[in-house]
Amino acid sequence: MPAEHVHPHAHHAHEHPHEHSHDHGHDHVEHHFTATATVRDVVIGMSDGLTVPFALAAGLTGAIASTGIVVTAGFAEIAAGSIAMGLGGYLAAKTDSEHYASERRREIRETIELPHVEKEEVVKVFRDYGLSAEEMQPIVRSITSDQRRWVDFMMRFELGLERPDPKRARRSAATIAASYVLGGLVPLFPYMIVASVSTALLLSVSVTLVALFAFGYVKGRFTGLPPLRGAIQTTVIGGLAAGAAFGIARLIGR
Repeated sequence: MPAEHVHPHAHHAHEHPHEHSHDHGHDHVEHHFTATATVRDVVIGMSDGLTVPFALAAGLTGAIASTGIVVTAGFAEIAAGSIAMGLGGYLAAKTDSEHYASERRREIRETIELPHVEKEEVVKVFRDYGLSAEEMQPIVRSITSDQRRWVDFMMRFELGLERPDPKRARRSAATIAASYVLGGLVPLFPYMIVASVSTALLLSVSVTLVALFAFGYVKGRFTGLPPLRGAIQTTVIGGLAAGAAFGIARLIGR
């Protein structure tokens, strides 16, 4: 990301004796954001990884009688799906990063070319919080006296944008892809250890539905949904997808 290259002045540390403790709070916020984003990536990868290969394996079972073909097709789908999902996560994170950089460059330019307009926007933020002109005057003066602090304030409170982690795109791609692979191996594993297609299907259904239920429960706890409802929803969706694929394959295979 281009660093708009506005560096804080060296005297800031002296002007703000509590800056160190403030940074701790900021680090905590960033850590929380990163953790939330990672959980979201795991949910994206794992949910598709459990559902799509499960539906594919069930569908193939309805049309063929060879576990070897199911395993081969399943691995091919897992490879393709993990790459596609990981690439999608990478591009999404890069887009967020590029958007932030573009908006920050614009804010820097506006603080130089339109300082009165930008200062009024700072005033408006505090006015919306109910501060009087007398109360906000020293705060606004402090914020607008340093360009980096000014731009940081506008990015967060005017645009609602947090500075993205520069490593976010690569981490997102790897997390989504790995989660997809792990999820996809669950429904495929029975076909790797059992020779009978029908037996492998029953084992795959049993194991995957349990995994979907557990995953939905954990996902609910992380996303704020009632865990039991999240578990049931995830299990029903995965089961319906696999059932539809199996039924279609049976109809076509006749």
